[in-house]
Amino acid sequence: MSTENPQPLWQPDPQRIARSQVTRFQAWAAEHHGAPADGGYAALHRWSVDALEPFWEAVTQWFDVRFSTPYARVLGDRSMPGAEWFPGATLNYAEHALRAAATRPDEPALLYVDETHEPTPVTWSELRRQVGSLAAELRALGVRPGDRISGYLPNVPQAVVALLATAAVGAVWTSCAPDFGARSVLDRFQQVEPVVLFTVDGYRYGGKEHDRRETVTELRRELPSLRAVVHIPLLGTEAPEGALEWDALTRADTEPVFEQVPFSHPLWVLYSSGTTGLPKAIVQSQGGILVEHLKQLGLHCDLGPEDRFFWYTSTGWMMWNFLVSGLLTGTTVVLYDGSPGYPDTGAQWRVAERTGATLYGTSAAYVMACRKADVHPGRDFDLSTVRCVATTGSPLPPDGFRWLHEEVREDLWIASVSGGTDVCSCFAGAVPTLPVYIGELQAPCLGTDLQSWDPSGKPLIDEVGELVVTNPMPSMPIHFWNDPDGSRYHGSYFDTYPGVWRHGDWITLTSRGSVVIHGRSDSTLNRQGVRMGSADIYEAVERLPEIKESLVIGIEQPDGGYWMPLFVHLAPGAVLDQALLDRVKQTIRENLSPRHIPDEVIEVPGIPHTLTGKRIEVPVKRLLQGTPLEKAVNPGSIDNLDLLHFYEDLARKRA
Repeated sequence: MSTENPQPLWQPDPQRIARSQVTRFQAWAAEHHGAPADGGYAALHRWSVDALEPFWEAVTQWFDVRFSTPYARVLGDRSMPGAEWFPGATLNYAEHALRAAATRPDEPALLYVDETHEPTPVTWSELRRQVGSLAAELRALGVRPGDRISGYLPNVPQAVVALLATAAVGAVWTSCAPDFGARSVLDRFQQVEPVVLFTVDGYRYGGKEHDRRETVTELRRELPSLRAVVHIPLLGTEAPEGALEWDALTRADTEPVFEQVPFSHPLWVLYSSGTTGLPKAIVQSQGGILVEHLKQLGLHCDLGPEDRFFWYTSTGWMMWNFLVSGLLTGTTVVLYDGSPGYPDTGAQWRVAERTGATLYGTSAAYVMACRKADVHPGRDFDLSTVRCVATTGSPLPPDGFRWLHEEVREDLWIASVSGGTDVCSCFAGAVPTLPVYIGELQAPCLGTDLQSWDPSGKPLIDEVGELVVTNPMPSMPIHFWNDPDGSRYHGSYFDTYPGVWRHGDWITLTSRGSVVIHGRSDSTLNRQGVRMGSADIYEAVERLPEIKESLVIGIEQPDGGYWMPLFVHLAPGAVLDQALLDRVKQTIRENLSPRHIPDEVIEVPGIPHTLTGKRIEVPVKRLLQGTPLEKAVNPGSIDNLDLLHFYEDLARKRA
């Protein structure tokens, strides 16, 4: 990794730096908690990881976290796993999410947008009223703190109401998007045994209606723990026999009652992609998510009551939970339920325009798709309110940074962020007071001691290493569901470096404090002892207009050799002839190194992904090593299982 100092692509102006919440927080924390007044973000970050307890106490005070019972101390036990945050404290996440109803009752808390792209507002007072009504009905159904409540729902206001009502009663929320098939949903929900299921009759996507009633019937049959099913008639059908009507449960004018629960009380269950087995059921706490998301959304994303927060996501991805937490900062949250590219590739930009989004988040893949489709957002849409475009899901390639800078606006804050479902937050990413360098995340996040380590546990600067976090974060899982001795949790993050979180990504921390993500370390490319990130290869290859998407795998051979094929899904009309092969190799050689050039370039009918859109490298590697399909991958976790048969056949031929 080069340590040279290039020119930043963007720098915040002095006024933006001065009025940002993180600047004001630093001055206040210096006065009240011993934070450094000088030295900018780097000094604040150093203090936030060296003085963990004063930092997190400052966060709770700055954002006026309401503890109904005071805490004994900030950190009772700091060992990982098992850190004990704010012991003795009680609070409620939903109470904080609805606080703006007291001061801005008639302003929109939610803006709901479907494929017509016309926004429909839900005011703060209306959101609070529906949550109050539904929470009372849940209690009447016998729901108690700790019970699980599930949603098979698209990104609609009803999903937000159901989550907040669940949190209000102290129950535990869990959700899947309705494009998940029955097996995928059951792999998740059967683990946690929900007592209530919120469901739609279907959803609209890509201009078509998708009926899900048969799937719902199967879910009801296979979830014996259910005491009630709530029907939301998105497509206008009658409620099935024995189901309750959504409107009947949310029509009362009932003041919400917020169960005061311990800081570490479970809030929701999120799931890993589950590509190689049952998805991990990751449990995060009411208090941990509350303070982590206030820090992330308030300080890093700089969100407040004047903002409109739009992130393209589905209820099956942690970014949906993160989006809903925008309510904690009094921000109007934009919910878009529809295809990311309907009726055309510019769809998300149109939603950002029509909702007046100030922070618009999407996937790196969507940005690159817009670039390939020759979309011109700044020319074709009024994006004057958008001050930040954020991306996640995979590293944003350098060309993605350049394209956003040129095609949206030169004075645009581009925030590439990286974290995980495991913490429902970011390890590194957005900082409103720092410059943006092409291909880099701005900095590690506050309170997160992010480091790059070599195999022996030595920290590295300007070199590729394992992403580790050496101190606890409040939103780290309190446990995995059905993992009584904690062995699955421990094995997921703490086996490599005892007491230190190893995330499974390759990163570089640069000498100027920024971060580069190179891709997953568990599918690492390792040629002649040199570790390489797959993301770097994708970024180079997918610049070529003929290549729609690619997948690179490195496989250790029985004879000690190493086979590194590159699979390419071609754009319509493209042909993988010698000329294109030569251009692929030349592009990789010029942008990366001769060592990165694959042994073979193989055309495939498509690249398989998880249901949340991530390329599946490890299961494909296992297939190519001869592992049977049913052992290499969990079929319910893949967007198109048929694509895997190509790799299965290839393994057979090679054997």
